[in-house]
Amino acid sequence: MAIAKLGQVVLDCPDPRALAAFYAEILGGAVEEEGEGDWADLNIPGGQSLGFQKAPGHVPPKWPAPGDSQQFHLDLTVEDLDAAEKGILALGARPLDTEDRARTWRVYADPAGHPFCLCAC
Repeated sequence: MAIAKLGQVVLDCPDPRALAAFYAEILGGAVEEEGEGDWADLNIPGGQSLGFQKAPGHVPPKWPAPGDSQQFHLDLTVEDLDAAEKGILALGARPLDTEDRARTWRVYADPAGHPFCLCAC
């Protein structure tokens, strides 16, 4: 029997509203802002919600950096890697590891520097 259930994944960032809006464009859903810009929730249809917390001293993870941990990343499943890549780059994502076009996944950073992958389903 489980001790707990996952409530929410939360990303620290300098601008919660902006980062929530970035992921809303990719995943769909509605952004709800709380407080005075220090928290935002992205409620994804039929899925888990993501939280975004203001962290004024936020330092993005380094990728790839064998000596520094990336902490975690999100895997986002897509049907068409090329089309999805075009869309996320237009929203402000930055490529981190996209050279091997034969792979079924590519690595990017969101506008706050968190790594995430597009994975072909």
